Amino acid sequence: MNEKFTISQFLKRFPNDEACLEELKKLRYPDGVFCSKCQLVTNHYKVTGRTAYACANCGNHIYPLAGTILDKTTTPLRLWYYAIYLMAQTRAGISAKQLERELGVTYKTAWRMFKQIRMLMNDGGTPLTGTVEIDETFIGGKAKNRKRKWAQGVEGEHKEVVMGMLQRNGKAYLRHVKGTGKWTLLEQIKENVSNDARVITDEWGGYIHLPLHGYKHDYVNHKNTFVRGDIHTQNIECMWGNLKRGVTGVYRVVSKKYLQAYADEYAFRYNNRLSKRSMFDLILARVPSVAMVKV
Repeated sequence: MNEKFTISQFLKRFPNDEACLEELKKLRYPDGVFCSKCQLVTNHYKVTGRTAYACANCGNHIYPLAGTILDKTTTPLRLWYYAIYLMAQTRAGISAKQLERELGVTYKTAWRMFKQIRMLMNDGGTPLTGTVEIDETFIGGKAKNRKRKWAQGVEGEHKEVVMGMLQRNGKAYLRHVKGTGKWTLLEQIKENVSNDARVITDEWGGYIHLPLHGYKHDYVNHKNTFVRGDIHTQNIECMWGNLKRGVTGVYRVVSKKYLQAYADEYAFRYNNRLSKRSMFDLILARVPSVAMVKV
């Protein structure tokens, strides 16, 4: 379970922008700052009035914010850190409109801040192994008559598909995909799930080719039963409950263009739910390694 990080601890740890910059410098240069001119690790001191540090020997400047989501920002660093704190402390997220009220910035600034922070919450790269539950869900407005106007495989114009892959006792990946066709699903599985994994799905025909590609495939028929021994997709379906309650309860409407970023946010919360570090520190630690994205 994540350690507690209260607002009083936050204010004590980050009393001003200088403290925020110093924290980021330590994260970016954990072994000390290597001076490119002196060609060795040297002491660096803060340059007054700038987000820079100067080498104590030659005066060469380094910029801890360069290339990060905070690069060239005109918003105070303490407000950025507080936005990360709010994102980390809430269970289901927080809207940009609420951040606008809390920070006293414009809605455009608040929205951009959260957009950049969500880029820090993008997990991926390591294939899932062991037993992996896979399912897909639909985000968007409901058809007036679902029985006649909507069915799986024939999605409505206003619905978007999110595919979920969850390793039992492990991580979860959520991917915004273009549909539920077998080749679309197979492409995501091959990219994110190890070939020696055991895959469990529902009876949807989009998964029929999994055994042909080396996957051990079990499925449960939801028309008759939801659990057959250890064959079920209950864990990934719980993820859908968290995602949909967050989208409808906090964000109301999520655009197709940015749906993947919102899905990454909820996957990040799930993947780090048992970490001993605070969620705030987990997000902040990614700032030096994630490049800024233009929006």
